Amino acid sequence: MKQVNVHEAKTHLSRLLAQAEEGEEIVIARAGRPVAKLVRIAPAARRRPLGTARGKVIIRADFDAPLPKELRKAFGA
Repeated sequence: MKQVNVHEAKTHLSRLLAQAEEGEEIVIARAGRPVAKLVRIAPAARRRPLGTARGKVIIRADFDAPLPKELRKAFGA
């Protein structure tokens, strides 16, 4: 892990960002005391497009009908 002071971080921010993108962790210190860490952020997960299961899933008309008595008893209801 690399440590730089605030002045160096301000002067070389673009270079430090490039290093962070490559996976290096950089600690920014003020008067020799660490105050912040510059790290790479994981890319956001891609959103799945809607409708990819269209035609593959069937929901019956009685989907929300009450369960049979035997099954309700098995669940203690």
